[in-house]
Amino acid sequence: MIKEIYLAGGCFWGVEAYFKQVDGVVDTEVGYANGRTEDTNYQKVALTDHAETVHIKYDDEITSLEKLLEYLYYIIDPFSVNKQGNDIGRQYRTGVYSKDITDLEKAKDFIKNKQEKADKEIRVEVEELKNFVIAEDYHQDYLDKNPRGYCHINLNDRPNFI
Repeated sequence: MIKEIYLAGGCFWGVEAYFKQVDGVVDTEVGYANGRTEDTNYQKVALTDHAETVHIKYDDEITSLEKLLEYLYYIIDPFSVNKQGNDIGRQYRTGVYSKDITDLEKAKDFIKNKQEKADKEIRVEVEELKNFVIAEDYHQDYLDKNPRGYCHINLNDRPNFI
């Protein structure tokens, strides 16, 4: 069955490129989530308080939400507030968003389990998806179109825990 989740991990270019490589991910789309308005764009995102986010559709017979959360946790600094890599600002906050209450509970449990092993506070939002605005065309598959573009994620790094 195809399921969906919205993951924010800093600049959405690298997050999208990373998750496109994950077995079971069938589609990705970058955009802006959980802002104060129903509309935004790249120039206004700081004013509207949206997070750069990747909408991920995945086949849950091939991968699981838990595996996707492990990947997200692996590629971000989960203790950082509004900063990933060289990108600074609220639009670069980390988060897990969904309209599925069961998935949100799984995500909260995931973060709770990670927190029990951490020595600092994990700063990943887990919230109901309030809104999602699809980003401009030039942001979609950005690193495919611009292979030397900036990315705070090592796209060749595959963790051995999954």
